[in-house]
Parts: sequence; structure tokens; C-alpha cells
Amino acid sequence: MGTFKIEGGIKLKGEITPQGAKNEALQILCAVLLTPEKVTISNIPDIIDVNKLITLLGNLGVKIQKIGPNAYTFQADDVNLNYLESVAFKDEGRALRGSIMIVGPLLARFGRGYIPKPGGDKIGRRRLDTHFEGFINLGAKFRYNKEDHFYGVEAERLKGAYMLLDEASVTGTANIVMAAVLAEGKTTIYNAACEPYLQQLCKMLNAMGAKIHGVGSNLLEIEGVEALGGCEHRILPDMIEIGSWIGLAAMTQSEITIKNVSWDNLGVIPGTFRKLGITLERRGDDIHIPAHVDGYEIKTDIDGSILTIADAPWPGFTPDLLSIILVVATQAKGEVLIHQKMFESRLFFVDKLIDMGAKIILCDPHRATIIGHDFKSQLKATIMSSPDIRAGISLLIAALSAKGTSTIQNIEQIDRGYEKIDERLRAIGAKIVRV
Repeated sequence: MGTFKIEGGIKLKGEITPQGAKNEALQILCAVLLTPEKVTISNIPDIIDVNKLITLLGNLGVKIQKIGPNAYTFQADDVNLNYLESVAFKDEGRALRGSIMIVGPLLARFGRGYIPKPGGDKIGRRRLDTHFEGFINLGAKFRYNKEDHFYGVEAERLKGAYMLLDEASVTGTANIVMAAVLAEGKTTIYNAACEPYLQQLCKMLNAMGAKIHGVGSNLLEIEGVEALGGCEHRILPDMIEIGSWIGLAAMTQSEITIKNVSWDNLGVIPGTFRKLGITLERRGDDIHIPAHVDGYEIKTDIDGSILTIADAPWPGFTPDLLSIILVVATQAKGEVLIHQKMFESRLFFVDKLIDMGAKIILCDPHRATIIGHDFKSQLKATIMSSPDIRAGISLLIAALSAKGTSTIQNIEQIDRGYEKIDERLRAIGAKIVRV
């Protein structure tokens, strides 16, 4: 188990470039299974979860070639479907939440798709009903082996259908879209997710020859085609990492420039950090955060009520950044209520922040009230363990702002989502060592 040793309380300075988006990469990589032709993808983040999916695709028979830093070609012209019934596949599939998104492409192109119950962060219940109900609507037969926790869908030829999703699931929408592009006839998906990464997937599929209309809205119309071809695609910068660096700059009172952020795809993220009193300057396609030497003050609602920040499906605020907002608020002037609506276990890392001296009231599994220190008192260094990716980066930010030397264990959780994070932090002045 890896460990970070972090000397906190040091001002950072410099430029940092966000990695490619993890959540987009997991969708885009699965889409290569839809065609026998070559697909070129660039800006792929070099992180554990993405690399696991690339390995899984290779074991499925996809020809993979690295053509440069963070760039690969993929060609699924000789897919080994027998691998889906192997013990190795069951082990690999369970280890990665994103593996669920291979089912839609396999079902659409080959008539069958299987997956073991996937793992992922322990942040609460993460149901798969939306995925499989979508496949059933397209005409697939569903089966589930309770003993092996193994899912399967099969169909000779999918047929387009109208469906109203019971939740705007990002991975569920992606999976259904990838199945529908090769289905016979027209598919309409209402209450579809419309995150930028889902938009990217649709744009890539259209470049491959799909006919998807309504991209960017929650009503997608898909005209099925007989086959898809190859394409070139570049992954967006990771908005979760961008938000992490904004939080890091504010908490450590550091002057940092985040390069090439794709501002037009950040939605409400900049505005939400501004509600905490954080100054963000747009410089071309960069974000400049000046050193907040006088701190930052949380804004109230128009009527003077305490601010509430809650997660919601896009274009609402992404749940992956609520933990960052929570940590940043611990040193703000004022109070804020954080409401994590989507996952019931994601706030359970706040006990570690309380141990560091933060003033937090955990109201229930979904809500926490934070009373900011206004930098009148530093957080104190401690020993802690990373429970999941987003809590892990939040604790790392807290440690970088704290007084003394902190230890974070189980850093493999952080490595699952952040590329060479210790090296990149040292480049802007952080004192962090991987043990």
C-alpha cells in the first residue's frame, strides 16, 4: 500500500495542465468496439482505471498501439468473445466500474454482452438498472446469475425504441447510445444525460458514421446505421481535476494558472467556486487564480440565507467536486451547507477533516455544515487513509494547507483518477514524497 508524506503550509506557484478526462476516456475507449476499423484517440490520461480498461480491451483481442504520449490507436477487427466467459474476465471486469460500458457496443455489434458486477468507489449504491432496462427496450433478453453476480444481454438484432430513462445516468446513457447506433430504426432517449463527456462520445460516434441528433440536450434521437468506421478523437481536459486545482490554489493561498481548461465545457464550476469567494480570472483558455492572501468569503443567498451547494445532473454541479468544495470551505469566512444528493457515503471522510481541526457538522449521510476558519487557524497535520478517489484528493489538498507533516495511506485510490500527481505538485513547489 503506497503512502504520501506531505509537508503542509507551503505557498505554491506556477502553471499546471489538467490531464485528459477520466470519465470521458472510459466511454470513448469502449466505443472502439463498435467498428473493425482503426480508431485514434489522444489525450488519454495515464491513470490506473483507464489503463485497466485498455488492458481489458487488449485481452478481448483489440489491437492496441501507443503512438505517442497519451495517444493510442485501437482496432477491434478480431474480437475474442470467448474471453467474456473466462475467469480472467470476471476478475478484470469486477475491478473496474467503467467496464460496464463495454456491454452496449458488444451487444450492438455482436449480439451479446456480458459483465460481472463491477466494483468502483465505495461511495454508496450505484445501480445498473438504467443500463439494462435500456437494452431490454431495444429488444435484448436479460439474464443475471446471482451466484456469480454475472449479467448478460443477448439479441439477434436490436430494434430502435422510445424510452424515458428513470434517471439521467451518464454511463447508462452512454451505454444505451452505443447500443442504439447500430440498432434497426429510430431510438429516442428522453431524460438522457447531457454532460460534456457524453456530448464528446456522441460527436465521436457521429464522426464514425452514426446519426445522433439533439447532442447536448436531454432528448437524443438516434437513427440506426448498418456499420461504423474509424475516426480520430481528442479527449477533453478533466473538469474534476480543474476544480481540484482551483481548490488547491485557494486553500494554500497560492498563485496558480491552470492551462487549457476548455472553458466552454466547465458549466457552473467556475461560478460555484466564486460563490465561496474565490477569485478566478479567465486568460484565453486558462484559469488564473491569484494568491488569496486576505482569504475568501462565502456569499449568502439573495435574502441573506446561508448558502447551500448541492450536486445535480448536468448542467447542475457535478457530485465529483462536492468534496473539494467542502474542504475549501473549511478555511473560508462564513458558513455553507453541502448537500450530496446522489451518493449516501461520499461525506464519510469528514471525520478526518474534523480530526485536523475543521469545524464541520455532519447532519446526516447527505448533508454537512461547514463553519470556515477564515485562515485564523490552520488545519493540523495527521495520519489518514484515502477512502476513494475524490475524498483522497480532498484530503491531499487539506494536507497541503495544514500545519506540519501529514501522511496519506492507500494512495492507490488517488492514482486511479490523477496522473502522476506527486510529480506535478512538486513542479509547482509542493513538498510531497511517495513512500
